[in-house]
Amino acid sequence: MKDFKVIIVEDVQLELKGTEGILHNDIPEAQIIGTAQNEAEYYKLMRREELPDLVLLDLGLGGSTTVGVELCRYTKANHPQIKVLIFTGEILNEKLWIDVLDAGCDGIILKTGELLTRNDVMAVMEGKQMVFNEPILKQIVERFKDIVNNSRRQQESLVEYEIDEYDERFLRHLALGYTKDMISTLRGMPFGVKSLEKRQNELVQKLFPEGNGGVNINATRLVVRAIELKIIDVDNLYPDEV
Repeated sequence: MKDFKVIIVEDVQLELKGTEGILHNDIPEAQIIGTAQNEAEYYKLMRREELPDLVLLDLGLGGSTTVGVELCRYTKANHPQIKVLIFTGEILNEKLWIDVLDAGCDGIILKTGELLTRNDVMAVMEGKQMVFNEPILKQIVERFKDIVNNSRRQQESLVEYEIDEYDERFLRHLALGYTKDMISTLRGMPFGVKSLEKRQNELVQKLFPEGNGGVNINATRLVVRAIELKIIDVDNLYPDEV
């Protein structure tokens, strides 16, 4: 790996020393040209003539988690050639990970497990996108497995309960709070209110083959049952065009 210039953004002195030590000992090609403990110091460094090739950026600066995201967004907007590798102790804040990925970072390394490795830094500097270490990769894989399994269960339920595309669309819009009058106006639903009422009754029979203990099954209970059976995905509810 060729020599490259690095700026470290970290507000905890002990962790800053640890990061510097990792670079000096494991990645001698990394030339640290500056360190910053807050956004003011970082912007001052970025106004110098000598710019870094890589920014190692902590997210939790001064007790704020949004500052790191904004520094990443600023860097990528003004210097897209600079690599930004997040090195953070925010190990549970998944929303923050999404925010910084949207801001354009090149990877996220959580301060747990292997910490920062030579292979991670090499991958970023060689142009690999989305570099993650094992702790975050494990969570990504688990979420991916959940998505695939939920999709499979949904397909199985559609077949088992004989749910066609109009049933799914009808249930999805009931879940979104649409009335039958509103659903009948959708471009993809060629049914009037009376037909939708009949379809709702048929769905009740399909999803509650043994009844509901004598209790009336309204649209809300029907939607809850459809969610329980994975017929509709509560995380993927969207309206069709009117």
